[in-house]
Amino acid sequence: MIRAMTVSLVAASFAFSASVFAKDENKPVGISKDVMSVEVINHGTKTKITRNQNNKNMIKQDFAKTSRPCPPFCIQPMVLAPGVETIAELEVMDYLTKMANGDKNILVIDSRTPDWTKKGTIPGSINIPWTKLNASKADPISIGDIMEEKFNVGGDDDNRDFSKAKTLVMFCNGMWCGQSPNNIKSLLKMGYPANKIKWYRGGMQDWEVLGLSTVSGK
Repeated sequence: MIRAMTVSLVAASFAFSASVFAKDENKPVGISKDVMSVEVINHGTKTKITRNQNNKNMIKQDFAKTSRPCPPFCIQPMVLAPGVETIAELEVMDYLTKMANGDKNILVIDSRTPDWTKKGTIPGSINIPWTKLNASKADPISIGDIMEEKFNVGGDDDNRDFSKAKTLVMFCNGMWCGQSPNNIKSLLKMGYPANKIKWYRGGMQDWEVLGLSTVSGK
């Protein structure tokens, strides 16, 4: 008798748990308590950033690996360089929102190579591969062109004017990726003001973990 009652109670418990989980599967997934989506401009088109609404969604295989060889895929510090602010997802979206509202003094930059950005990048970002800003990979003229045309840096290689330089929000694959850190350190050596560089340390790893919207990079 007792055994039968125990089995019945366990069965009822499982049934209750299953019904609760079933309800949880359909619960909304917001960005924050009061924000469900953020509207940004992605290559001239209005795009919404949301979180994946499937409560059973799992992270992509590209970011499921935990043990990448170090070097080169070593864990990055929280503070990359003096004066460079480390930010997270809400701050990235705040900068993207400012850009969508007409602020032309900000750039959100994906520092990864194009093969990675095609798999998915942050809406509203532009791709400037880390090799394009690395002195050992690119020629000074090409780097100078990016500084002038993209970052609004005046002057020349010998006398750069950063007074109107844009605020750069830079990211790559995550806290184990050295591509955006490489670019940030290169820019600092060239004289770029540290307070005009923001680093999204979590990068695509954390963006994907949170189920945030991505687009194929151009």
